[in-house]
Amino acid sequence: MDVQQQVVGLVEVNKTMTKIIKIGTRGSQLALWQANWAKSQIEQIFQNNISIEIVKIKTTGDQITDRPLSMVGGKGLFVKEIEQQLLDGQIDIAVHSMKDMPADLPDGLTIGAIPVRANPFDVIISRDNIPLNDLPAGSRIGTSSLRRASQIKHIRPDINPISIRGNLDTRLRKLDTGEYDAIILAAAGLIRLGMADRITQYLDENTMVPAVGQGALCIESRQIHAQSEQHDLLISKIMAKLDDLSTRIPVEAERAFLKKMEGSCHIPVACFGRLLKLADSQPMSATNQLVLTGLVASEDGLKIIKETLTSPLEILGNNERCSLLSSEKIGMELADLLLTKGAKKILESLK
Repeated sequence: MDVQQQVVGLVEVNKTMTKIIKIGTRGSQLALWQANWAKSQIEQIFQNNISIEIVKIKTTGDQITDRPLSMVGGKGLFVKEIEQQLLDGQIDIAVHSMKDMPADLPDGLTIGAIPVRANPFDVIISRDNIPLNDLPAGSRIGTSSLRRASQIKHIRPDINPISIRGNLDTRLRKLDTGEYDAIILAAAGLIRLGMADRITQYLDENTMVPAVGQGALCIESRQIHAQSEQHDLLISKIMAKLDDLSTRIPVEAERAFLKKMEGSCHIPVACFGRLLKLADSQPMSATNQLVLTGLVASEDGLKIIKETLTSPLEILGNNERCSLLSSEKIGMELADLLLTKGAKKILESLK
């Protein structure tokens, strides 16, 4: 019996269950796109035989718009209030950008699904469509991320990263009106909102290592417990349908790296994993390679510690947990490698 049949079976068995699923999300244009995407996927599973409500929740990160995120605190700024409503049972699942997720989750919550990842890289958008290497000295580049600013300072110490806040439309307007010469954004958000034509240049991990989980969605749910077992079991089956193992494996490795670094998404720590088949003809159940690149940077960009580990990884269809544990181990090994090469000293200087 496949997952969809199991889900339909649960609905049929539990006739008294309220067929309403509440999805918690931030209220930004991109966050609502992500929540509506999840809604459409669930509706396909149920063939529209269910009611789904999107609940907009304002987070601390949304309320504080006049300061760089690194000055506010860092951990959970865009998820904490949503997670609390999930724990309180006011919503059934939460849809986040994975890059906003802290390394540790509150007790009682789990990452139920990580769907197929969109483009994971950062992009440059400049007013005159000039790529990064050709921007004039002194150019002002808008970014709210210490990770991006540190790497920019390392690549181009002659240009000036300046803090920028606001949603995509706000940032693009500030660029177009001349407040900035260029801005750095995540490719995935622009692509999802149909703005890919604004992109000047994609920056792969050889130029700028992306944030942990960038380009991926996190669909968070409650762990199953006795008081709401039937409903949470239904949610669990839906999560299994939305989850993509080939995305989850590198993302979980990246998150293990972040956890070992005791970092958040708002410090100059970056990690990106690629899952590569050893031969194009081999199925996902064969041996693959996980290529994981990690970076720690000083805030001024003068010191960059960057390493890559390549490790074989068994993708076992009947033992997914084993595969995930292997990927997490690689993430921790990469973190240990960077820490021994000086990353610990850099991170201590940021506290």
